[in-house]
Amino acid sequence: MYKFLIRPILFKFNPEFVHKLTMKLICYIQRMPIAGGVARLLYRKEHPSLEREFFGLKFRNPVGLAGGLDKNGEAYNGMAAFGFGFVEIGSLTPKPQHGNPKPRLFRLVKDGALINRMGINNKGVKFAIDKLRSIKPEIIVAANIAKNTGSRDDQIAKDYDTAFSLLYDLVDMFVVNVSCPNVEGLTNLQDVSYLSEIMDGILDRRATMDEHKPIFIKLSPDVPNVQIDSILDYALRNGVEGVVAGNTTRKRDGLSTPEEKVNSIGKGGLSGAPLYERSLEMVKYIHQKSGGKLAIIGCGGIMTPAQAKAMLDAGASLIEVYTGFIYEGPGFVEKILKELDPPKKKKRKQAEAVVEEDSPAVIQNADTEILESNA
Repeated sequence: MYKFLIRPILFKFNPEFVHKLTMKLICYIQRMPIAGGVARLLYRKEHPSLEREFFGLKFRNPVGLAGGLDKNGEAYNGMAAFGFGFVEIGSLTPKPQHGNPKPRLFRLVKDGALINRMGINNKGVKFAIDKLRSIKPEIIVAANIAKNTGSRDDQIAKDYDTAFSLLYDLVDMFVVNVSCPNVEGLTNLQDVSYLSEIMDGILDRRATMDEHKPIFIKLSPDVPNVQIDSILDYALRNGVEGVVAGNTTRKRDGLSTPEEKVNSIGKGGLSGAPLYERSLEMVKYIHQKSGGKLAIIGCGGIMTPAQAKAMLDAGASLIEVYTGFIYEGPGFVEKILKELDPPKKKKRKQAEAVVEEDSPAVIQNADTEILESNA
């Protein structure tokens, strides 16, 4: 119903307006017990086989919401009702910022993609802190942190340290965003010489805390492998738990949308289906290069349940979706979890074992029971 009735209506409106409307609806679901209960009944799927445990954190399932949708940490519990195993809030900066001028969010429907140049608009760390204190998270929350757009030189590392230290007691894990293409100079921070200035301070700060919380570095799909190698080497030597592979891309290769329309949009990070192959390639490369010693959150272009499973099979510990959730609707996570849930396969194997011993009539009955149990 979403793809054939609701989405066509929503897609007639400005994307940023729909984003704000969606967030308001999810915040409403979060506040209203009945609405939340209905959403959980329809979309949340739980089974021990779906659970994952990393770094002392128990994830209900491996599917998370990528950073950028719940920018301010307002709707994490609402997102939990739609089946997510964890939610990444932000990016959050020490000071509030308006981001880039509008329009700054665009759809490429033929490609199942979005282009955004939001510029990390958010209400700042303190706003998110107030929310986290007033609404106790019912789900694992990862804080995506970044520098303020206007920060330069020594202030950059201070921005990350400020956001990190203020949020530390209120979230479960961190994603250090050094790869957003929509903030001037941010992608340069992936150079290991700059990255180490940021990460050394964060890691030193963590060493003073009573509780150890995992840290991930968010990488761009546009980074060449030689640069990824340097980042992985730094992460392995300094106790960084993992990486998020990846972020949006500046590239526009192989799009079905007419070139003139794409060019008219201008700058911005592309997300959605065109990213999938590169994201999958990054996950495979990082898993192989690190010898499986780094946790990987696979993120970028997951638009089908089969793609989600392939990302996990390639070496991702967890995965995140964003554009797929926009295009596929509120039932997307549940569809992924059905793909990952093995009980049906076990029942089929049990029935196949019966084939070797029982008559055709008994075999037919066993298959009938499977169909009925899965209906």
